[in-house]
Amino acid sequence: MFSIDFYEKHALLRIILLSYTKRLQIITSFSDRKFIESLIISPPAIYFKTTMMTMKQILSAILVLILAGSFLSGCVQQQQQQGEQPTEKTLEDVAVDVVTLLMENNLTSVYNLFNTSITSQVTQDDFVNIWTEQIAVPYGNITKIVRTRLTNESGYSVVYVTCNFSKAQVLDVKISFNPQKKIVSLLVVPMQEVFEYSPPSYVNQHVFTEQNVSFAADIHWKLPATLTIPNGTGPFPAVILVHGSGPNDRDETYGPNKPFKDIAWGLASRGIVVLRYEKRTLLYADQITRLSNFTVQEETIADAVAGVNFLSASSVVNHSKIFVLGHSLGGMLAPRIALQNDLIKGLIILAGPTRHLEDLILEQSRYLANLSGLNQSENIATLEQQVMKVKNLDINQSEDVLGAPRAYWADLAAYDPVATAKLLDISLFILQGDRDYQVTMTDFARWNETFYGNPLVTLKTYPSLNHFFIAGTGEPTDAEYLIEGHVAFEVVSDIASWITTQ
Repeated sequence: MFSIDFYEKHALLRIILLSYTKRLQIITSFSDRKFIESLIISPPAIYFKTTMMTMKQILSAILVLILAGSFLSGCVQQQQQQGEQPTEKTLEDVAVDVVTLLMENNLTSVYNLFNTSITSQVTQDDFVNIWTEQIAVPYGNITKIVRTRLTNESGYSVVYVTCNFSKAQVLDVKISFNPQKKIVSLLVVPMQEVFEYSPPSYVNQHVFTEQNVSFAADIHWKLPATLTIPNGTGPFPAVILVHGSGPNDRDETYGPNKPFKDIAWGLASRGIVVLRYEKRTLLYADQITRLSNFTVQEETIADAVAGVNFLSASSVVNHSKIFVLGHSLGGMLAPRIALQNDLIKGLIILAGPTRHLEDLILEQSRYLANLSGLNQSENIATLEQQVMKVKNLDINQSEDVLGAPRAYWADLAAYDPVATAKLLDISLFILQGDRDYQVTMTDFARWNETFYGNPLVTLKTYPSLNHFFIAGTGEPTDAEYLIEGHVAFEVVSDIASWITTQ
């Protein structure tokens, strides 16, 4: 799954997107590399992923401020009474202190809490202008702190401070903390809901069990995972689920939707073992940002290969029937994964792009800009310049472009997923949703032109399905990803039937 999260560690890129109701504006300022993880081939992945209001309506994300880096965590320390033992503030206390400063419009004090990784890129005037123009003007001032909620996302402790705003009623101020209790992001987002997963009707929870397991490509990158096992003696065919881009969890969670959990439980209900795992960029975000030679080998391929090896060592798995299911970026990279592990019986490619990622980033940006109905030519022009830098590899060794280092783009420039797939002598099942605006029928057309009539390859499209293979109607937008749904029964059934016939 990709999206357009130009999270750059050493460069600040501000890009303006507009909400699809044409009422709310998304203004994002990125200063932390999390990789092309928000607009490319899936909904925004790490920060955008949590911008939602309610499930059953078209939503406008109001991601108005990201200041990712390190802040000082000691925000508004009050002096202790003489003789009183100092007590350590909880993360929720610290978050309330920060919001209290915002309520008091004490923006200078808030800015003074920022680490130099922020102040070196965003001046005090910049911060004041962003808060004033992009938050206070459209949404009003914070008038009341309603409640706080502590959770964990992408390896960080996150506090949602639900606040009343004078013009926008209720919004959340989202503050993320690293293990040292330093603030690593500050956002204003629609009020968050905690979604309870309801399995689709095609799942029978009585016919399988789940085990918490782990595996690692090497000792530095151990990944927690879930092994879903059908009841019975086995051995069973097995599939590993490989995410799209972005710091995805094992379920590929986006709002109320968990497509990988749907697939895992749906296939296990039909006698297939499924391994799904936390992505490396989710668990080890800090370490990843320090890798100047980071490529998709480290992001995705090595861990998928290790997962296949894990399955091959399991007594419940039929070792002659191990499959890789890749979604979005995972589908694009599936042929490379297969080249590195000859235990793989076949590949299942869901919405696998066949074009260069930078082209998809630009295409998606233009699509969403056109939907907004407003002039975003300046922002698109800035993006076009970044895309040309990628195409020309005009990137120095210390620079990130579109959220990734030169090594990342150089590696992908030399990779052709369709040509690589032609080198394989294994079965392929390639699936595409017609309503997918992120990986489109243009990408599927190349798979189809290359493999149509090949007895080893099955190709199928689904007219009403989006990028997550969830049904929808009308013009596709990422707003529908925040409406509760499930991977279509037809997709799960087709995958199960295809696996069992191999």
